[in-house]
Amino acid sequence: MSAVLRLVGVTEQYGEGETAVSALSGVDLTVDKGELVAIMGASGSGKSTLLSIAGGLQQPTSGEVVVEDTYLSTASARQLAALRRRSLGFVFQDFNLIPTLTALENVTLPLELDGFRARVARRAGRDALSSVGLEDKVDSYPDDLSGGQQQRVAIARAVVGGRRLILADEPSGVLDSVTGEAVMKMIRTRVDQGAAGILVTHEARHAAWADRIVFLRDGRIVDESRRGGADALLAGARRARSSSVRRWMPRRRRRPAPAPAGSDRGGGRVSAWRAVRRSVPGRRVCWSSR
Repeated sequence: MSAVLRLVGVTEQYGEGETAVSALSGVDLTVDKGELVAIMGASGSGKSTLLSIAGGLQQPTSGEVVVEDTYLSTASARQLAALRRRSLGFVFQDFNLIPTLTALENVTLPLELDGFRARVARRAGRDALSSVGLEDKVDSYPDDLSGGQQQRVAIARAVVGGRRLILADEPSGVLDSVTGEAVMKMIRTRVDQGAAGILVTHEARHAAWADRIVFLRDGRIVDESRRGGADALLAGARRARSSSVRRWMPRRRRRPAPAPAGSDRGGGRVSAWRAVRRSVPGRRVCWSSR
């Protein structure tokens, strides 16, 4: 496979001297064509910083980022802007749609900024919206769409024009579980069609869509799991959730079956006394040992 994205020794440091904080430390990562890589880790582990650096939104303190043979450290601002318009597709948690533009206009905006004719851009935008099931929402504004529909518009914008690297930052974080799974399926489909993808997520069930899972801790890659491991991770998460539910569910107590007359359950004489009293209604029955 050919590498679409390469990070070599990437380090990002904020501040200097004793107050310096390392967001990333010597990160090496390669993402190939047709591969989806999930990035997992606790808050503050460097996931979003890695995604921003991979997309050329910020330059690392040291190290090299290469997107399709383009070294971002030596690229000019104009070249970086062109790369983001033509090769990179961003999917954000909060959609980042322009509210005054229709769904079609949001999707076609990167193409028009890149110099495409309006007719060509609109045709490509309609095809992208159709691919995510929104062919009947091309003239709708973001405020008229549900959260799931807005995220699908964002995905269409990310893949329009044949983008070859999809960068998704918690794309289903504000969506319900059903819509979130649908969004993940769309990203997976685009990757299977030949794009490369990076997915930042906290959810094991979403990471299971990836071919590889990379775990970050304190800005360093500490572990990695291939697709079989992702399935095991998802199964483990389900088992842990089921075990937790069982642990906190109150146990139902089974009521004992009524004791037959004359049995010794609960004390033979008391049971016999009750049986005799039930059999002689309206009469006082004496029992010396009652």
